[in-house]
Amino acid sequence: MPDRQTLQDTSQTAAASTSPVVVYDQVTQAWELLLGEDLHFGLFDSPDIALPVATAKLTRHLADRAQLKQYMEVLDAGCGIGGPACFLAQEIGCRVTGISTSSVGVQIATSRAAAQGLSARVEFLVRDAMANELPAASFDCAWVMESSHLMERKGWLFAECTRVLRPGGRLILCDILVRRTIPFQYVVRNLTEFENLNRVFGKQHVDLPENYVQVAEKAGLKVLDTEDISEAVLPTLDHWARNAERHNDAVAQLVGEEYLEQFVRACAFLRRLWKEGWLGYGVLRAEKPSHLS
Repeated sequence: MPDRQTLQDTSQTAAASTSPVVVYDQVTQAWELLLGEDLHFGLFDSPDIALPVATAKLTRHLADRAQLKQYMEVLDAGCGIGGPACFLAQEIGCRVTGISTSSVGVQIATSRAAAQGLSARVEFLVRDAMANELPAASFDCAWVMESSHLMERKGWLFAECTRVLRPGGRLILCDILVRRTIPFQYVVRNLTEFENLNRVFGKQHVDLPENYVQVAEKAGLKVLDTEDISEAVLPTLDHWARNAERHNDAVAQLVGEEYLEQFVRACAFLRRLWKEGWLGYGVLRAEKPSHLS
């Protein structure tokens, strides 16, 4: 059975091929078929709701929790291919700056905004959310939707979000979370499955909700509340698996049969981690105190 050093060496060897940027650039077109055009989980009242309806519902839920209003300036940290950013601009009237380390994602997002006539209200840049180089105190909201689990240095992410927020501005974050600490032996027994997750979705850095709270507070934010919506988003995984079956030929042409098989396997393992109570999905709301500049 591998020891901790062996696991660490294996992880380092695989790091290049499981880098989120590398994975994302290679599979973005396939993900549009597999995950849907928003590339994120959905919020389901019923498992039978169509995936695009559920993903829009999750975006709306976050916007409501963040209390977004017309003309607010929003930083979308980890913007994917621009779905939520365009939603916020179109439906609420926000001005959105989306950033991603993926040039492919930024190109698609920029074209998407242009096609919807939103170029005047939405801008996409190739930037790192952990060092975004944007002006301080320039946003009313930092929006972090399903990107933080790909960032190892979450303290840097929160520090940058705090820096660019105006006093009284809010951070809204949603992501896959660790609901209870996964024992080392469990990881060892399921090492191939965890490695497959990293190959499919990029290197994962999931964390406990309480650690998110601590990092946010250390960055100077006041945490308003957290919300566990694990069960309401779980049906997403079944929709993704059905999309893999529905778009089998098209996805295989884009990324190959092997990746398609890995994707289906990853969805099944995520579902198992959810059902066994190891992983879930949560929302965190925080605010930059008015005394911070």
